[in-house]
Amino acid sequence: MIRPVLAVLRTKKRNSAIARPMGDSSLALGTSVHKALGGGSVADVLLWRKWRGGALMLVSATTMWYLFEVAGYNFLTFVANVLLLLIVILFLWAKSASLLNRPLPPIPNMEISERTIGIVADELQIWLNCVLSIAHDITIGRNLKVFLKVALSLWFVSFIGSLFNFLTLVYIGVILILSVPLVYEKYQPHIDEKLSVAHRVFQEQCRKLDETVLSKLPLPSNKEKKMQ
Repeated sequence: MIRPVLAVLRTKKRNSAIARPMGDSSLALGTSVHKALGGGSVADVLLWRKWRGGALMLVSATTMWYLFEVAGYNFLTFVANVLLLLIVILFLWAKSASLLNRPLPPIPNMEISERTIGIVADELQIWLNCVLSIAHDITIGRNLKVFLKVALSLWFVSFIGSLFNFLTLVYIGVILILSVPLVYEKYQPHIDEKLSVAHRVFQEQCRKLDETVLSKLPLPSNKEKKMQ
């Protein structure tokens, strides 16, 4: 009795895996948005589960954008004045604490551990190797597809940068990271469905472009590359 039941269960599982749409993302397969964002305090802030952190981040970004873009404050002068005020407050606090036998300012240990430096170096190495690999494919490998993707991406970034200045772009980025994950978590099935359709259409257009244009362009053969 047990073997036939197991066989039926395996068959159902195999059929369900085959029937699953190819365009579904990993989030649609059971991974929550919170887990995809790391599942820690950062994810709680971005999804507004810790609404105080999200509100503080939004208010801080809005205040900075207003001060430097609308009010016209100079960034370097503002930072210098804020640091000067902070140092004066901490110095007076420490002096008064020693005279009145009060606790010193709660300042954390101001040093960077070797483990933190190692983590940052590893992440930086991954990004640099990725950039160098793309540059190798374009210059040495003469990969036309990679070249077109990089060129279009850089042109898009240049076009967006011409519409807004850097600080406004940063502020827009903060608004997006505080809103897009929340909206996606709320409407995840509908968004995954639309993204799946858009992904299939994009792949079809890329295939047509490859067949009609890219495949007809004269590219160096393997023998020519070896001779060079």
